[in-house]
Amino acid sequence: MSDTNNKFAPVAVELEKDKKYKWCTCSHSSVQPFCDGSHKAENATPPLVFIAEEDKKAHLCTCKLTKNPPFCDGTHKL
Repeated sequence: MSDTNNKFAPVAVELEKDKKYKWCTCSHSSVQPFCDGSHKAENATPPLVFIAEEDKKAHLCTCKLTKNPPFCDGTHKL
């Protein structure tokens, strides 16, 4: 199955150096891969907060099984 047909394919985003991001860890957010606060109503896990170390394009995980959160490590293909 190709990534374009995979609902757990990573999302490419442009990260800005020194900007704080909240990566969704619970899968309830409607703005994947980022948190929209849905975890509160679902009593689910809070987001992973991180600060981008540099301006760069990154592929953020949506399957939530990556061993390198928030970045995709290809686990969704297994």
